[in-house]
Amino acid sequence: MTYAPGRLLVLLVGCVVLGAGVALFLTADLGSDGYSTLVNGIALATGLAFWVANLLVGVTLVALAAVRRVFPGVGTVVQVVVVGVTVSLLVDVLDTPDGLGPRLLLLAGAFPVLAVGIAVYLGSHTGAGPAEAAALAWDPPVPFRWSYSAVQGGGALIGWLLGATVGVGTVAVILLLGPGVDLASRLLHLDVHQGEPAGQGPGTRAS
Repeated sequence: MTYAPGRLLVLLVGCVVLGAGVALFLTADLGSDGYSTLVNGIALATGLAFWVANLLVGVTLVALAAVRRVFPGVGTVVQVVVVGVTVSLLVDVLDTPDGLGPRLLLLAGAFPVLAVGIAVYLGSHTGAGPAEAAALAWDPPVPFRWSYSAVQGGGALIGWLLGATVGVGTVAVILLLGPGVDLASRLLHLDVHQGEPAGQGPGTRAS
């Protein structure tokens, strides 16, 4: 399946912005998101390498989402690769600030970047990454802003029970990121649900 160049550009821009947000979030060093906490907990409990646990969790969530007709696409793969590369590049040049206050400010600054990045990449309608796909699979009946919180919260809880640590950043992701993405998508007039953009048909795809 091929997509119009404009949609691929939106996908790439969204993933780079999301990667920048993740890098800021990690640099604040106040906890990981629920998805990463789940992966880390599985890795700790089983002895698997983090990347192996990450792959298993990602494939499982994408497969479960597909059962509820949220199918993977090129964006599912691009999100993982581009976000990973962007994070790797930025964390090498960013330093965790001294003191809790500056770290909290950095964490607060990461959230609008994360929200915009997720809204934009999902708005390309090219496929969702594992955590977003799992949340979208339950919308409807549960709105994305709350289903995303449920996915992040469930991941954090399971990961914590398996031995991973949580922090204030973890709680902030659970409570704030879903509503933040919802707000960003409305402000940018984007639909985060996958499939053809509203009001557009198959003609938006490149032949």
